[in-house]
Amino acid sequence: MNSRRSFVKSAAFALFSAFSPTLVFSRQKRLPNVLILGDSISIGYYPFVKEALEGKVNLSRPMMPEGGFQNCAGTTNGIQKISQWTGEKQWDMIHFNFGLHDIKHVNPQTGKNSKSFDDPHQASPEQYKKNLKFIVKNLKKTKAKLIFATTTPYPNTKLKPARKPGMPIVYNGIAKRIMKRQNVEINDLYAFVEPRMEALQRPNNVHFTPFGSKELAKQVVKSILKHL
Repeated sequence: MNSRRSFVKSAAFALFSAFSPTLVFSRQKRLPNVLILGDSISIGYYPFVKEALEGKVNLSRPMMPEGGFQNCAGTTNGIQKISQWTGEKQWDMIHFNFGLHDIKHVNPQTGKNSKSFDDPHQASPEQYKKNLKFIVKNLKKTKAKLIFATTTPYPNTKLKPARKPGMPIVYNGIAKRIMKRQNVEINDLYAFVEPRMEALQRPNNVHFTPFGSKELAKQVVKSILKHL
């Protein structure tokens, strides 16, 4: 009896495949669609992540109309463009980050980057919280698995534009509380980088060496595969 049922199932599948070969192939072969959203730090590690996940996922990030990677910048930019970035595509996972641009100081008159701590943050902690909640709410509408990457640390030196020492801890604290309430996974890149800043980061800079970007990519790949 069991062998007869197996034969019927096999025959039915074969018949279905004959009439719908493309559909069956796509169901068997479709790779998960993964989107990475982030600033220039993510632009640095993105190529290495894409290389490592080749054949495992369809990896994407926002692109400029004329080509080249789009910098998602801070939450002020994110609330304006989040729907544009996610579009109509069916995303299985979205790995995202906002914070480094929010922390920097800007001239309130011109809106340009500032060298002075006397000028306001691009987004104050209170505004960052409000903006990030809006972004997460919109990302959850995609039904994708969400992973938030914490903002990486930077040297306590005079940076251009100005960023106060210790602010990543403040902004990451806000983000972690939001992600916990929204059941969003966290890829703690801050904790990964902090003990190895000199080995991974450029001197007096928020950005990373090629080696540093490769190391960050390993953490991103690990997080994506773990939660996919």
